Amino acid sequence: MTPLLAHIADLVGLSEPLFLGWFLVFLRVSAAVALMPGFGEASLPARVKLGVAVALSLLVLPLVQTGRDISVAVLLAEIGIGVLLGLSLRLLILALQTAGAIIAQSISLAQLFGGAGEPQPVIGNFLTLAAIALALAGGLPAKAVHLLVLSYDLLPQGGIPTPGEIADWGVRQVAQGFRLAFSLAAPFVIASLLYNVALGVINRAMPQLMVAMVGAPAITLGGIALFAIAAPHMLAIWQLALERSLTTPLGSTP
Repeated sequence: MTPLLAHIADLVGLSEPLFLGWFLVFLRVSAAVALMPGFGEASLPARVKLGVAVALSLLVLPLVQTGRDISVAVLLAEIGIGVLLGLSLRLLILALQTAGAIIAQSISLAQLFGGAGEPQPVIGNFLTLAAIALALAGGLPAKAVHLLVLSYDLLPQGGIPTPGEIADWGVRQVAQGFRLAFSLAAPFVIASLLYNVALGVINRAMPQLMVAMVGAPAITLGGIALFAIAAPHMLAIWQLALERSLTTPLGSTP
């Protein structure tokens, strides 16, 4: 038994550096997976998220170089970098939800239908689920591996940016998210504005006509019809934004 135990001890000693390297990769990957579209949804069980994080970290490990320096600063830096990567993609989902809220308010559907999971209008739920399905069908897992490998070139192990650089990056990302949301919702806002102006003119010309009883169902029906036409184009624009975030997750390095 003594020689066998000695061989086992040698194997453990040889595998220790490999395990430490995998653990550092796992910290970054798991933090990113917790926020990524599709993988980080609240409706997804925690065990599934953990399995995805372990699988992706095993795929990323042979493709990157990691150090052997294990310290609290390095561990926190790896987690912080993973959070930055996940947020760069999660903000795109938040942009869709914001666009859905604006659209629902414009076509008088904001107070109808309950949200599944997070409380939000049905338009936002539809856009979110459709976008996640589109991303997964377009090979998001493989692209996520490429993103994580690319992150080691942009931000090597332990190389987290300064708070000022992170703040500037965050402001740019949030601004781009709102710009995307307002761009997607712009046709509905413009149509709603023109329709309500027309109703106001009609109401002034014919005060006895109850324009609210006629106008509310019409704007809802028209909004649904416009959404059926515009939804594929909206999702195509969103997919382009996702591709851009996957190839340049931090824009210019924060």
